[in-house]
Amino acid sequence: MWDSAFIILSHQIVFQGMFFTKNNLLRKRLGIPVRGRNREANLSIVFFGLFIILSILLSPFKVPFGTLDMITKNNAQTIAIVLLALNLLIGAVSLIGLKDSWRVGVLKDQKTDLIQEGVYRFSRNPYFLSYLIMFAAYTILLQNIILFILSMAGFVMIHKMVLKEELHLTDQHGEIYRQYKKRVPRYIII
Repeated sequence: MWDSAFIILSHQIVFQGMFFTKNNLLRKRLGIPVRGRNREANLSIVFFGLFIILSILLSPFKVPFGTLDMITKNNAQTIAIVLLALNLLIGAVSLIGLKDSWRVGVLKDQKTDLIQEGVYRFSRNPYFLSYLIMFAAYTILLQNIILFILSMAGFVMIHKMVLKEELHLTDQHGEIYRQYKKRVPRYIII
């Protein structure tokens, strides 16, 4: 099958390409920043970058420390590729579906529409869900305990950002958002 580094790099070109394209097009169209300069957004960007870089660095090597050979390399690659395809699909429909309401981090001075259709009927945070799927895919692909631990830390970080965003959206949209929270799970099941 394919080399793990090739899989990760190819995935990142597409995934990050979608993210940067959405941010740049939206910023130019609206003429306002779409990225918050808050602590959570900044820490997350650094963490995600480090996770991706570490995954790339670990991929060409059979690292003796932290390796978990639970399934064959071919099975790990197959599962990872399926998860990464799901990640790209969810990421793309999230970015498209959020329309002009897309923001990176909380921007308290900007009021956005509450999007409740499309993929947002099934998950309040599908783009964050796509990151969690990416963490799982890279961890399975490389079968590494270090990535597993970092994936758990990434989940905690994402969850904290989501909680902050929920407070912001409750302030902006009030009862409409509270009703939306009752109908639609935060991620997919919970």
